[in-house]
Amino acid sequence: MPATSQADPVLVLLHGGGPGVDAASNWASVNSRLSGDFRCLAPDLLGFGTQIAGTGGLKGPQAWALARARQVLDVLDRHGLERVHVLGNSAAGGAAALALLSVAPGRVGRAVVMGGAGTGPLPPAVPFYDKPTKKTMRATLGRLVADESVHEGLLDELAEIRLGKALRPGAESAFRSMFADVVGGPPPVDLTKITTPVLALHGERDRVSPVEVSERLADALPHGRLHVVAGAGHWIHVDRPDEFCKLVGEFLSS
Repeated sequence: MPATSQADPVLVLLHGGGPGVDAASNWASVNSRLSGDFRCLAPDLLGFGTQIAGTGGLKGPQAWALARARQVLDVLDRHGLERVHVLGNSAAGGAAALALLSVAPGRVGRAVVMGGAGTGPLPPAVPFYDKPTKKTMRATLGRLVADESVHEGLLDELAEIRLGKALRPGAESAFRSMFADVVGGPPPVDLTKITTPVLALHGERDRVSPVEVSERLADALPHGRLHVVAGAGHWIHVDRPDEFCKLVGEFLSS
């Protein structure tokens, strides 16, 4: 595909919220393909990668989503970008994308969110950190794909990379606070007031969040659309990268 230019549409990639994640590792399977059609920006979100320091005052999923939405706005302002498309993965990036659409709708043309975008119930237990080892990291990552045997090499490699990142100072406390059930914090985003067109993608074989979460999300959004990707798990972009990029490109270009 031809190289992008400054005139190409900008796509902001907001990564997922698993332990030890960062933007580079999250989007590695599709970054080159998406970069053929869009000028891509992929920041590390608050609480992950290079953005762990200084997040101690945040607690609960809504507070984190709003803080990340403001972070994205800062990124857009620094790059002189008035309007972009957004692709948000799961409970970190997807939730941040919905918060961004709520607080600054004029800055986003279209949005794609994945895996329910954090609109389902809080997880019954925080993954990995109760017993932080390479084995438990590997098991945590294994749940994100439909068939672990297809991705054994990738999962082993990512387990090593993400273990080190997950054990950085401050990473555990930040991660636990993201999923804290708080009283009196910011209210959830009012989905019924989001006017931006949104495509909700969900893997048919998602073992993290059931398809019904994205069904409810798409139904609540005034301009929401749902596409269930056959044979894919929570990591649609890893299980079905070609189909994923096709769906994203067609929706954002329509």
